[in-house]
Amino acid sequence: MSTSPPKRSRAAAHPAAVEPAATGVAGVLDPATRALDPAALANGVRELMAPLASLAVARGMPFAAMEDLMKTAFVDAARAAHPNLPGDRLVSRISTATGINRREVSRIANSRGEKAVRHRSPANRVFTKWITDPALKTHDGATVALPRTGPAPSFESLAQSVTRDVHPRSLLDELCRLGFARVEGDAVHVVRDSFVPHDDSARMLGFVGMNVGDHLRAAAANVLSTNPAHLEQAISADELSPASVATFRELTRAHWKTLLASSVPILQRLIDADEAAGRPRDQRVRVGMYMFDEAMGLSTDSPAELAPPKTRTSAPKRKPTP
Repeated sequence: MSTSPPKRSRAAAHPAAVEPAATGVAGVLDPATRALDPAALANGVRELMAPLASLAVARGMPFAAMEDLMKTAFVDAARAAHPNLPGDRLVSRISTATGINRREVSRIANSRGEKAVRHRSPANRVFTKWITDPALKTHDGATVALPRTGPAPSFESLAQSVTRDVHPRSLLDELCRLGFARVEGDAVHVVRDSFVPHDDSARMLGFVGMNVGDHLRAAAANVLSTNPAHLEQAISADELSPASVATFRELTRAHWKTLLASSVPILQRLIDADEAAGRPRDQRVRVGMYMFDEAMGLSTDSPAELAPPKTRTSAPKRKPTP
């Protein structure tokens, strides 16, 4: 669902191909039935590869390592597309689908172990409950400091409400190590209001893979689906000053805090209800929100000195449109 925008739109909401359905399961179409425009597909992949290349170059990952990861991803995707083929035919089908020779397909397939199941760390779960539980908030919405031990409310009782597999002291040590909590006397205080470990590059890269990976899975599934099931929308605007961007950045952070505080208790109640009812608990969900800003005219594949901004003719002032 879309409408024709004005020639120079100030701000716009951009659906990802089709207005996502509120419910339903995405059904993947046969590529022969719904072929994607090769040029559009190449342009989309190019936009995805540019930040990955920048990250790899900045952290010293050579092209050969990136190429090997890409080959593995292609083999995994082709194998998932043909799950019921016997092994002798599967290698040929993967080679045909990916263009990777049979020997290389066999090497990659034989070197792959079981895919690790991703779970949030116990420290992440304790921290998230701490900053979202209404019972652990002051009247003005601030997260309360907790006694280290004792009955609720205390850090010990908070940790035990999340897991009894890890000792509360170990969880406290981990949160302090990551810089999310600090101990003053017998009280434990929150230091940050989000689980973003700036000083732990391994965890930060893990968040990159999980958050951006699920965002991309949602977008790709919608493109390949007859009935897009995943919410994947964006708002963009240009012709803003740095001061205005800073103002809007604070607004997005405030909205995220509101979403976090309202969503986590609901999800916990749903988890508890599923467990009590004995329903199969084999589904996962990730809800994200992001904001990106940069100077207009910049691109990741064309240095600024090689791509001077185009001359723009002045346009009559218009009132913002809803």
